[in-house]
Amino acid sequence: MGTTITMKKSATLRHLVTALVAGFTLLTIAQSVQAQEILVTGPLAGAPAVRKLRLYREGRLELAPSVSFTILDEYQRTILIGAKLNYNLTDWLAIGGWGAFGAIRISTALTDHIQDVVDSRACGANPTDLNCRLTATNLGSDFPSQVGRIAWVVAPQLTVVPFRGKIAIFESLYVDSDLHFFAGPAFVGLKERANCSIGECPTNFRLASRSTIAPTFGIGLSFFTHAWGAVAADWRALPFSRNTGGFDTAGSGPDQAFPDNQISDADRQFRFNQLLTVSYSIFLPFENRVSE
Repeated sequence: MGTTITMKKSATLRHLVTALVAGFTLLTIAQSVQAQEILVTGPLAGAPAVRKLRLYREGRLELAPSVSFTILDEYQRTILIGAKLNYNLTDWLAIGGWGAFGAIRISTALTDHIQDVVDSRACGANPTDLNCRLTATNLGSDFPSQVGRIAWVVAPQLTVVPFRGKIAIFESLYVDSDLHFFAGPAFVGLKERANCSIGECPTNFRLASRSTIAPTFGIGLSFFTHAWGAVAADWRALPFSRNTGGFDTAGSGPDQAFPDNQISDADRQFRFNQLLTVSYSIFLPFENRVSE
């Protein structure tokens, strides 16, 4: 019995010593390993990572007619016609601007529903009706004509192109493409319901023009169809405050009691306005450069 226990202890001790020796050996090897610079010789010495790369942007002027569509609108969708103008300092950096004006406006289903309710109440013939008096400040006889709208946008911007490559279409057609980001300040022209005082608002639903400055930023994808042309799809954000419905949404007094029965700057609410833009870029000169 004692001999068996002694043999087990000896085996355990041998295993422990073996593990310690192996650990110290690995630690010594790890400390002595050093990085070794690999020198490439022959025809590949000093060669760039990519050869014969098509430089679609570098040193070229980019003109891109565009159509933009506002998205996630409450009361009115706007289609803007415009253009982008960039000068590409390098193949990954450009400076320029984008501008557009609101050409077509389409009422949403919510606006149509509100107008149907306004027509059914016939407040013009029943001005003393309680429901008509309660909403006299907010709802006129022609609701679509009082909603706010984007009239024009001018945005200087910086464009960065960090990624480029090829996209396979149906696993047979490969298209040169790049992913770009842009940002800058935007000057926005708006039409909103004009300010009105207590007693004036029930009869004043006209629109007034104003302008504001807001940040703009977004992301886009370009597909090069020719050495001088590319189709692009961009998403753009334009966050700023505005009164989209022409409603009295803010009160007055120390506690901002609601309503105050008048329209003022306080009735504007923050909106994360968004647009989708489709454009076709034309690059000048028409011939692109090719790297070594």
